[in-house]
Parts: sequence; structure tokens; C-alpha cells
Amino acid sequence: MHRPNLSTSVALACLLSACATQAEKPVSGSKILLMGEVHDNPEGHAQRYADLQKLVIAGWRPAIAMEQFDRENQAELSQAQATCTDADCIISKLGNKRWEWSYYRPVIQLAIDYKLSLLAANLSRSNAARVMREGYAAVLDKNTITSYKLDQPLPIVVVDGQRAAMESGHCGKMPDNIVPSMVRAQVARDVWMAKVVTENADLGVVLLAGNGHVRRDLGVPVWLPASQQTSLQIHGYVEADDSKSGSASIASTASIYDVSHVIKTHTRPDPCLSIPAPKHPA
Repeated sequence: MHRPNLSTSVALACLLSACATQAEKPVSGSKILLMGEVHDNPEGHAQRYADLQKLVIAGWRPAIAMEQFDRENQAELSQAQATCTDADCIISKLGNKRWEWSYYRPVIQLAIDYKLSLLAANLSRSNAARVMREGYAAVLDKNTITSYKLDQPLPIVVVDGQRAAMESGHCGKMPDNIVPSMVRAQVARDVWMAKVVTENADLGVVLLAGNGHVRRDLGVPVWLPASQQTSLQIHGYVEADDSKSGSASIASTASIYDVSHVIKTHTRPDPCLSIPAPKHPA
């Protein structure tokens, strides 16, 4: 996997840090920026929005691809953006209960104010469920399957990495027999997001998605063509690990994201308590 070229890295890193000033030149040329999130962390959303806003104010005009909108709603999303004058209007037309839309309202308003295209980047839950049950061909066209080599065995690093991430995310309680289908659904989502990014990269595109989707080793970057790797930069917005210092937390994600923004851990109930232990045959 190629690393971003120096000019791209310096421009984006500077604009997304304290070195950015009103005198900064805008990001130019074909650029791909993947910006992660912890879905329920308000501090992470606020910081990511501030970073994106800074780039747009500086002159960059990317399309904004969002995990929060499902692909089958693209036409409706484009129509809403053409007629709505505020974010609440778009949210009222397309928002679903899966997401806390107050976190995304500023981004949608930014797109309206600066006439940035909003792109529906995700597979719906129903599509993902079909992939789990029936395979990729249930929701992806033949050309996509062939282009991304989904008709061949997946790279072992992706399979093993996704399996480990899912087992960790489900507190080690995920039944073994469901893991392969869950990996398949996650790959299908990443492939579709990569397809959306690729198709809009020439004019610049930002993908807003969960940290897992933007991981360099497992997520969307794996599925981007080699020609786009040099204009790619990945920002993870990761919660601080209480057992480590901030610098150690950043170092631990250095191979996953190009830039790691460590954010305060959001207070939430222990998610492991709500996940039942897997049942094993007697």
C-alpha cells in the first residue's frame, strides 16, 4: 500500500493543525480525505467538523460522502439538497433512527452553505443482511464484484483483521458460525464506500465514516486503486486509552491512520453487558 505523497500530507496536516492560518493556500488537485469517528462521541464529531470546516473555508470544495446515508437514497438526497436551505430539512426527509443527527447537522449545513455534493456512501442494513445470507451477488452488480475481486478469496490479512475487530467489538461473545458472514457484510460496505470515493475523487472527496471503515489496514483504503493512494490521507478520531498516555495512544494507531486525533472517552454504559454470551451445543 502506497503512502500519501509529501505535498498532500503537508498541506492537509498543516490545515488540520495549529499551523493553519488565514494565509494558507487551499488544498488543490485531486485529494481523498477519509475522516473517522466514534459514532456516539460528541467531542470527536465536533473536532472533526472543525477540521473539515477549516479546509472548506480555506478554499477546498470536496464532495462529502457519508456513511449515514444509504446508497438507494442518493436520488432523494440530491433532490433534498437542491431544494432545502437548511440541514434540518434534509434530515427530516432522509434521517433514520440509526443515527444521532445532531452530530451530523453541522456537516450537512456546511454542504448546503458551500454547495458541496452530499453522497450516500453506505449499504442499508437490509442489503448488508442479504450479503450475510446470500453473498455479494445479492446486492452488488457483477462488474463491481469482478473489479474488486470479490469472486476470489479475500486477502487473509483483511479476513483475519476484520474477524479480530468484530470479535473485540462484540466482547468475544460473537458465535463462531456467524463471524464469516459478518466479515462479508463489512467488506461489502467498505467496497461500496471505496467505489463512491473512487468515482468522485477527481474533484476531491471526503468520506465520513466510523474509524473501522477508514482503517488503512482493513477498511476502505484496501479497496482503493493504486493510482489513488498517493492522494489519500486518513484521519482517525480515537478515544484516549486510560491505560496509556496520549502519545502512546497516538503511536498505537500510527499504522492504521495517517493522523490520529485523540479525543476524550465518552461516558457510556458498558456495551459488553448488553451482549449475550454465545450458546454452545451441549
